[in-house]
Amino acid sequence: MVGVLARFLANAAALAVATWLVPGIWLDEGDQTNRVVTILVVAAIFGVVNAIVKPIFRLVSSPVILFTLGLFLLVINTVLLMLTGWLAGVFGLAWHVDDFGSAFVGSIVVSVVSFVANAMFRKRKESK
Repeated sequence: MVGVLARFLANAAALAVATWLVPGIWLDEGDQTNRVVTILVVAAIFGVVNAIVKPIFRLVSSPVILFTLGLFLLVINTVLLMLTGWLAGVFGLAWHVDDFGSAFVGSIVVSVVSFVANAMFRKRKESK
């Protein structure tokens, strides 16, 4: 259970960093509490999308992934981030992804920050 919560918080932090750094990914103005809650809900949506849709995309596009030596995974992550932005709009959340280029850069940021955050959580867990 702690591992799932740690991954969730790592994804929330990664999405917050991408929102802060990437110009085409943005959060509507509001008070700090609403913004934090919005990021947490978007992280939940992102987690569900990654758990359900990503394996299907990886299976269907596995020949392309092999041919490109894994680089096509960046495109899959980009599409998943755009899908998360669309679903956030459907649910009335104030988190937006403008275009493919912003989603591409955002997916790289999210991947790097998630990797680092998850590595830190794993290191803490192993040292206990």
